[in-house]
Amino acid sequence: MKKPVIGLVPLVDVERDSYWMMPPYFDALEQAGALPLMLPLTGDPDDLAQLTALCDGVLFTGGPDVAPAFYGEEKLPACGLVVPRRDEMELRLFRTALEAGKPIFGICRGIQLINVALGGSLWQDLASQKQMDAAAHEQKPPYDRPCHRVSIVPGSPLAALLGKEETEVTSRHHQAVKALAPGLEAMAYSEEGLVEAVWMPGRPFVWAVQWHPENSYQVSEDSRRLFAAFVDSCKKENGTTV
Repeated sequence: MKKPVIGLVPLVDVERDSYWMMPPYFDALEQAGALPLMLPLTGDPDDLAQLTALCDGVLFTGGPDVAPAFYGEEKLPACGLVVPRRDEMELRLFRTALEAGKPIFGICRGIQLINVALGGSLWQDLASQKQMDAAAHEQKPPYDRPCHRVSIVPGSPLAALLGKEETEVTSRHHQAVKALAPGLEAMAYSEEGLVEAVWMPGRPFVWAVQWHPENSYQVSEDSRRLFAAFVDSCKKENGTTV
């Protein structure tokens, strides 16, 4: 049976001038029945169109902060490392994949990038801007253990997928969705009211979560269901019977 090919945005090590990938992203997708492929960090529109056509879906991975310039703000001192070249590539890739109707899944930075691409904004630093204790959202190892709960919006696709009102998640972030972009709807919230999951109505599959299901898929049925839902959508994209 032909497996769906899923393109992953590469992680960037600025100091070592290198691209790389955390194995759990690959492992979770492979277990769900997909063939993961790390993409090059190209900004060429023609190259991105060809890469998008090659893939049955795109996964926007975690990573550094999205540069505030892309949502019309000045960079605050508490904002972390930014990699504008990666931002530019991902913004173009997202719009290309969206126009092509490809399934899209965002994780951590991925939900933030998608929100910015569609016209939303971000909290640059939760601790300094929202005066909240962000420790629960920046857990220490082991990363496969849940560190906080999220409430799932009743009637949302996430509620239908998981069949519950709450779930426990792993979490490593200091930024989050501030103004939700037009076209996106929230599917889950943290106890502090932060948007933790979104979807785009009217599309086959454009979902994103603030947590890290790739870290917990081995021990969490909810995480496995998230990857399975994404991969199943990608199988439909390539014509494979689900």
